[in-house]
Amino acid sequence: MKKLVYLTVLVGGLFFVKPAAAQVNVSINIGNQPSWGPVGYDYVRYYYIPEINVYYDVINRRYTHYHGRRWVTSRSLPSRYRNFNFYNTYKVVVNDRDPWRHHDRYRRDYGHYAHRRNQVSIRDHRSNYDRPRHNDRYDHHRVERHENHRDRSEHRKSDKRNDKRGHDRHSERGEGHGRR
Repeated sequence: MKKLVYLTVLVGGLFFVKPAAAQVNVSINIGNQPSWGPVGYDYVRYYYIPEINVYYDVINRRYTHYHGRRWVTSRSLPSRYRNFNFYNTYKVVVNDRDPWRHHDRYRRDYGHYAHRRNQVSIRDHRSNYDRPRHNDRYDHHRVERHENHRDRSEHRKSDKRNDKRGHDRHSERGEGHGRR
């Protein structure tokens, strides 16, 4: 009788046990990022723009800025930022929830980036040589690299041509294909 009770409990327990399932969650929001966002991030929740102390919510496409004595979230920025160039300012990637609640920390840690202009935006990043160029400093370096690469490939082609000519010359004389 004891064995029957144990067996019943064991079989009944199997119905309550949940099988383990591996769960992988990969978030990529490259397509959602604005073209003025910095290059090199697969996922971005917010951008902090230290120059104007504004947060941009990438997912909801809203700006959060300080107005009066409180933080305000809206689809567009106030008119005082109308001529602000987002392509030409530094953006800090922030993946915290409601980062403006910790604004003192972000301003302290990233405020010195306010007038830096060396960040390449998604629009200006080129994965190939055919896209239009917008960042002169970046493009100057890229063009030099491209020209050096072209010179090296031309040098390799000429070496291959010379090797082939030498091989053909030996074949014409009736010599074997071995070493000279």
